Amino acid sequence: MKKRTVALTICAAAAAAALAGCSGGSGSANTQTTAGAAQEAAGDTAAKEEGSTSADLSGDLVFAIWDNNLMEYIDENDMVGKFQEKYPDANIEVEKIKDDSEYWNAMKMRASANQLPDVMFNKPFTLSRFQDYLLDLSDLEAAKNNELAAGYALNGKILGVPMTAGYEYVYYWKDMFQEAGVEVPTTWSQLEEAAKTLQDYYGAENPDFMAIALGAKDEWPDYPFMEFMPALESGNGQNWNDMAKTDAPFADGTDINKAYNKAYNLFTSGVFGKDPLGLGNDQVTALFAQKGAAMLALGDWGLQNIQNGTDDYSQLGTFYLPARDSESDPFRVIVQGDSFMGVTTHSKNPELAKAFVEWFYSEDWYPGYINYVTSASSMTNFPKEKDPILAEADAAQPDMELVMYDGGGDDFQAIQNETAFDYKKLGAEMFTEGFDLQARFDELNTKWAAARAKLGIQ
Repeated sequence: MKKRTVALTICAAAAAAALAGCSGGSGSANTQTTAGAAQEAAGDTAAKEEGSTSADLSGDLVFAIWDNNLMEYIDENDMVGKFQEKYPDANIEVEKIKDDSEYWNAMKMRASANQLPDVMFNKPFTLSRFQDYLLDLSDLEAAKNNELAAGYALNGKILGVPMTAGYEYVYYWKDMFQEAGVEVPTTWSQLEEAAKTLQDYYGAENPDFMAIALGAKDEWPDYPFMEFMPALESGNGQNWNDMAKTDAPFADGTDINKAYNKAYNLFTSGVFGKDPLGLGNDQVTALFAQKGAAMLALGDWGLQNIQNGTDDYSQLGTFYLPARDSESDPFRVIVQGDSFMGVTTHSKNPELAKAFVEWFYSEDWYPGYINYVTSASSMTNFPKEKDPILAEADAAQPDMELVMYDGGGDDFQAIQNETAFDYKKLGAEMFTEGFDLQARFDELNTKWAAARAKLGIQ
C-alpha cells in the first residue's frame, strides 16, 4: 500500500475563502428557530418559519476550527461554494486556529468579550464550560440522527452535535514486533514487557529510538494514559464527575490512583526514549511513520497523519490500549463523541448557523467528509465501515466492553480550576527527574477537599 497524497493547506486565521466543518449549530432551512424566537409568541414566528426557504437566509458566519484534516477537505472540496449553492446569500469565514490548546484559550477569552464565532467546536470536557454560550440543538435532524449527541446532553439540551465517534488506538509496526520477537499485548504487564523488549532491541543501535512515541513537550499527547486510563480501570466513564463527590479521590485504591501509578511506572521505565519532553506530537508522529518508534497511542484521527508521513504502511497495525491487569478481566475500550458542532449565543445569524449545521450533517456534505477521514461515523443515517487498519483492533477484542467517556461536568470543572489540576500537565511532569507521585497525590487530596469546601460542592 502506498500512502494517499494530500495537499495540506494551512489556512490563516479568519480565512474568508473556505468554510470549515469543525464547529457549528444547526437547524433545517424550514424549521429554524433561535433560542430567543422559541420563547416568543407562536403566531408570527410559526408563520415565518413555515414559509421560510433557503433564499430567506442570508448573512455572515464565522466558523472556527483547529483540525488540519478538516481544513484540507474544506479547501479541496469547496465547502463554501457547495453551501452557497443552497444558501446563495450566505458568506462563510473559516477561522483556522493552530491546535486545540490554542483554540480553548482563544474561545475562553472571546466568550468573556462576547466575540465567540457563530459556529464552534467542543470536546466532551468543554461542553459544560461553554454551556451558557451555546444554543439548544435538540430539534435539529442532525441531532436526532446522531448516535451520541443525546448521551452528552446537559440539562436536557443538546448543545453540540459530535462530528465523529472517537476510538483510541495503539498503532504499531508489525514487522518491528516480529523482528524483536514481540506479541501484541493484551494486559498492562504484557505492554510493559513488550515495550521494554522493543526498546532494548532497537535502542541498542539507535540511541534516538522510542519503543512508544510520545510528544510530551506538547503535554496533551499523554492523554491516552492520563485522561482515559482512570475510566478504563473500572469501566466508569463518569469517573471525573464521581471524583467531585469525594474529598480524597487520589487515595490508595481509587481508579485514578491505580491508573496513574501504572502510567508513572511506564513513563519512568525508559521505553519513551531518551528525551520525550524534548519532542512534540508532530515530531514523534513523523518519527513513528519512519519507524523510529514501534508504537504510538493516538485516536483514530491519527491514522491519516501517520499515512501521510510514510510511503509504505502495509505493516501498520492497531490494538487497543490494554489497561487491564489480567486476561480474565474485561477488556475495556473508550468511545466518545468528538468535535461537537455548536451554535453560539453570540451569533448574529443563529438561523443561518443552524442551517449550516443541518447542511454539514446532510447527504450534501457529511458522507464525503466522513469517508475522507479515518474516524468513525457518529450518524446513524450515514454508517461507515472502519478502515481495515483500525478494524484489526476490533477483531482482536471481539468481546470488548465499551466505556462511553464523559469529560466531567460543572462540579468537576470548578474543582479542577480551583486546584489547578491538569492531568495532561501532570503526565508531562512525571517525566521530570525527582518527581514524587505519592507526594503529588497527597497534595492534590488536600487541595481537593479544600476546594469542595470552599465551593460548597457536596
